Amino acid sequence: MDIHTYLKEKRELIDSYLESCFNVPSEPRVLHEAMKYSLLAGGKRIRPILALASYEVCGGKANDIIPYAAALELIHTYSLIHDDLPAMDNDNLRRGKPTSHKVFGEAIAILAGDALLTEAFSMLSNTKMQNSKIKIQNCGNSLSLNTHLSSHISHHSILRVIHEVAVAAGTHGMVAGQVQDILSENSKPDRDTLAFIHLYKTAALITASVRIGPILANSDEDALMALTKYGENIGLAFQIVDDILNIEGNTEELGKPAGSDEKMKKMTYPALFGTEKSRQKAEDLISNAIDVLKVFSSEAEPLRKIARYLIKRRV
Repeated sequence: MDIHTYLKEKRELIDSYLESCFNVPSEPRVLHEAMKYSLLAGGKRIRPILALASYEVCGGKANDIIPYAAALELIHTYSLIHDDLPAMDNDNLRRGKPTSHKVFGEAIAILAGDALLTEAFSMLSNTKMQNSKIKIQNCGNSLSLNTHLSSHISHHSILRVIHEVAVAAGTHGMVAGQVQDILSENSKPDRDTLAFIHLYKTAALITASVRIGPILANSDEDALMALTKYGENIGLAFQIVDDILNIEGNTEELGKPAGSDEKMKKMTYPALFGTEKSRQKAEDLISNAIDVLKVFSSEAEPLRKIARYLIKRRV
C-alpha cells in the first residue's frame, strides 16, 4: 500500500463528513463561521485517521466509526485555536492562514474553541447522527456513505470511548500538558517536566485516538495494550518531530511561525538534548511503536506506515 494514497483517502472521508456536519449555518452566524474557518482550514487529520486505522486492524470497517473519529478533529482544532491566542502562544498563522483571533477577534475565537470542544462530545454521543446517510466526495467521486451504529458496537463501548476522550483532553491529559507548557516557559529544561508536557499535551489525545479502534471493536486486552503502547510511542515521537521542525522548518512549509518555540523559550526536546539526540529519540520511539505491532499481521501495515510517515514528515 502507498501511505500517501491511504492518508489522502481517509482524510477526504473525514473532511467530507465534517463539511456535511457544518453545511447548514446556525445562529449566531459568526460563531458558525469561526468554527468552520478553523475546522476546515486543512490539516493532516492524523488523530481521526489513527482511529480509523486502529479500528480496521481490529476487524472493523472504517465507515462505521467516522463520527467518532471526526469528533477527535474538533477537539484538536479547539486546542489549536486556544493555543494561538495572545494569552498563550500569541501566533498569527495556523495552517497557512491567519489565526482565528486575528480574523474574528479574541472573544469569538475563545467561544469557537469552546463550541468545538462541546460539539465533539455531542457528536460522540449522537446516535441520530450515527444512523444517517450523507453524500461525500472521496477521491473526486461522489458517493453515499451510511454512517450507522454497527450491531457489534455496544452502547457500553460508546460510553467508554466518551470517557476515554474526556480524560485524554482534560485535566488528566491535554489541558494539563498545556498548563505545564505555559508554566515552564523561560525555565531551565528538565527531563521529567519535559516528559510530562509532551506525554500529556500531545501523546494523550493521540493515544486515545488509537485506543478508540479496539474499544469500539470490542477487541481483547492484548490488542488494546499493544495499540496503547503504539499510540504512546508515536504520540511522543510526533511532538519531538514538531519541536525539531519548529527549528529546521520555515513558516511557509509549516503553515505557522517557525522558530516560535525558541522565541517563547519553550521547554522542548531540542532545548534539552539538542537536535540530533532528539531526532534519534524520535526514531527509537517509532521503532518501538512498530515493534509492538508484531502481534498483528498485514492488517496493521497502515499503522506501521503511518509511524514511518510521522518521523519523515516536513509539516
